[in-house]
Amino acid sequence: MTDAVSPPTEPVDPAAARPALAYHQTEGRGPTILFLPGYASDMSGSKALALEAWARATGRAFIRFDYGGCGQSQGAFEDQTLAGWRDDVLAMIDLVDTGPVVLVGSSMGGWLMLLAALARPDRIAALIGIAAAPDFTDWGFSVDEKLALLSNGRLERPSPYAPTPTVYTRHFWSSGEANRIMHGVIAIDVPVRLLHGMHDSDVPVMRSVRLAELIRSADVQLVIVKDGDHRLSRDSDIALLIRAVEEVIDHP
Repeated sequence: MTDAVSPPTEPVDPAAARPALAYHQTEGRGPTILFLPGYASDMSGSKALALEAWARATGRAFIRFDYGGCGQSQGAFEDQTLAGWRDDVLAMIDLVDTGPVVLVGSSMGGWLMLLAALARPDRIAALIGIAAAPDFTDWGFSVDEKLALLSNGRLERPSPYAPTPTVYTRHFWSSGEANRIMHGVIAIDVPVRLLHGMHDSDVPVMRSVRLAELIRSADVQLVIVKDGDHRLSRDSDIALLIRAVEEVIDHP
């Protein structure tokens, strides 16, 4: 396994330099599996670590990393935008050189995996979304919260996952609104697996139903975990995720 901090990578928008990114790379057989965390999360989460352990045990290539301003990567969290984090994902894809990549996106990471797949269609072998949350800047905020973001520049919400509030900024929200994709057919043609807990209180399960409808690929499967929550991080949920990864990496 390689632990590294990448040099600054030229992003999609050359006018916006990105922070150096911390990542852990496990060498192995391709396609390389790249894990994309959720909002205000990092590469030390249980799903990322479980996939890394599986990759080591099976000799598979795997990368987990922190977006700019998160975890061990450089940058300030409140300076980040959705487009900037998309560019971080593209930097990690480019790190793999020219080989195929399977993107595994959790929550907001599911939005980023779609944006990255649209930007690098020749590099993506498959997608796996875990409670994928594309366009959450649209449906995930009340009118009052949107007005507060526009007028105050930031919003704090109590977090069920951390002792400190989750912070959202006006520039992140604006970037999200500029990168919405749930308005028509999503031109992705690779195998897609979507996992979603029916008791998800953060991302309604119908968001994944609609996403499955919009993705152009004929090979899209949605698995609804009846007693599952947003995180899907129990042992049984992790086993389901690994089975989904095994299925798509062995796809003819």
